[in-house]
Amino acid sequence: LILHHPVLSVEAGDAFIQPFRDAVNGTLGAPYVVIYEGSVADERIAQRHGGYWCAMGMNLIPEGQEKGETVHPVPTAEWLRRLAEGSAATIAIGTCATWGGIPSADGNPTGAMSVMDFLGKEFRSAFGLPVINIPGCAPQGDNFTETVFAVLLFLQGLGPLPTFDELGRPAWLFNETVHQGCNRAGYYEEGLFAHHYGDPECLVEIGCWGPVVNCNIVKRGAINHLGGCMAAGGPCIACTMPGFPDKFSPFYKAPPGGILSTTMSRGTGAVIRRLRRLSNKHANREVRWDKLEHVPSGWGHVEAQTPGLKLMEFFYKKWQHWGARKPGRRAGEEERFWGVERPGVPSDYIDSSVAEGYPDDRR
Repeated sequence: LILHHPVLSVEAGDAFIQPFRDAVNGTLGAPYVVIYEGSVADERIAQRHGGYWCAMGMNLIPEGQEKGETVHPVPTAEWLRRLAEGSAATIAIGTCATWGGIPSADGNPTGAMSVMDFLGKEFRSAFGLPVINIPGCAPQGDNFTETVFAVLLFLQGLGPLPTFDELGRPAWLFNETVHQGCNRAGYYEEGLFAHHYGDPECLVEIGCWGPVVNCNIVKRGAINHLGGCMAAGGPCIACTMPGFPDKFSPFYKAPPGGILSTTMSRGTGAVIRRLRRLSNKHANREVRWDKLEHVPSGWGHVEAQTPGLKLMEFFYKKWQHWGARKPGRRAGEEERFWGVERPGVPSDYIDSSVAEGYPDDRR
């Protein structure tokens, strides 16, 4: 496996460009994969003024016997057109390459577009693959290497073709929304929203588009499974989506649809939140503490259960164990308990005063 990259390659000048020429001419002697980063500028616009937007390498252009030959930069769009047709696969990495990104925003002067827009719907590589898209600004590194590895296994006949969605994204990486994997989603469910940057709650009301954005950055992290926009406190601005940036601007402003969803979430969340607090209090008590009505914690005062809470817990337990056996001994069952054969009854729970009679080495 040989990498030819304008930044990472050791070769420069003609030595660097030669493998690209060999690939175009069919003399490379091996299959190749095109990985394109960045949007594709419309070179026709630049050519009207005798220039170019972006180029790599030079071409000799005959201009007649009298004028001899001259050199002209080869636009990267031209390289893409020449190389993609004979490639085993063409992979667009990053939102600029996959959807056009910021350079293709409304009003841009370059006519920038994505690789898929440039090559067209009918494009297929030499192995019959449409353009593979790995979006992100910047793309998550593991998403890229994992997809490339899976594609290379397929091209070598060592594995099946990975599953891609209707837009050419790796389906197993982009089939869920940011919100579904967000570590702040629980706050949304309970109707709790951040009002300032740095608040721990859901970020929808300060411009987060996570509920409608296909991305796994929170689940996977930015680098080494750490970080990610929401994990670091930043609202999602939808940088992995085809509509970015125009459909999601202005950034850091609450999405229009969020007004309806957050209002509904506040209504239902207020009820759910209070019920969960009661369940949380119940779960934060040992069964022994309930029997003795005493919590032996030296860290702070734990309020005793109110009669209303006890009544709610009574019905809660009835519902919880409906159709199932409740833990512990049933009345009338003979089991060994503290070395004595007798039924287990509530009085078997040791009283807190008994501990006071223990020697120091028994405490």
